[in-house]
Amino acid sequence: QVRLVESGGGLVQPGGSLRLSCAASGDIFGVNPMGWYRQFPGKSRELVAIMGARGTTNYADSVQGRFTISRDNAKNTVYLEMDSLRPEDTAVYYCNLFDVWDNENYWGQGTQVTVSS
Repeated sequence: QVRLVESGGGLVQPGGSLRLSCAASGDIFGVNPMGWYRQFPGKSRELVAIMGARGTTNYADSVQGRFTISRDNAKNTVYLEMDSLRPEDTAVYYCNLFDVWDNENYWGQGTQVTVSS
């Protein structure tokens, strides 16, 4: 069983920055891909950024150059630094861990990010 706990969401002004954190705990074996997804009202979850076990990254086109994903494997924690935030970034952000051994996705509870003046 894997648990993901997110933090760092909140209200920020357009053009501002915010950093999200997600700590994984439980029955985690080795290093697994982790990432961030977001969900807009009335829409399904979509990819924001992911980082593989070897450090490879993939970003959605809409956040490329503005968001940066990083991780601390020793702490089983993944981060998302969001810069130059726009109102269109307003969404619920979900942390994700893909357990390679069990071939199963685990999700955080979601954290609200609101970009507004």
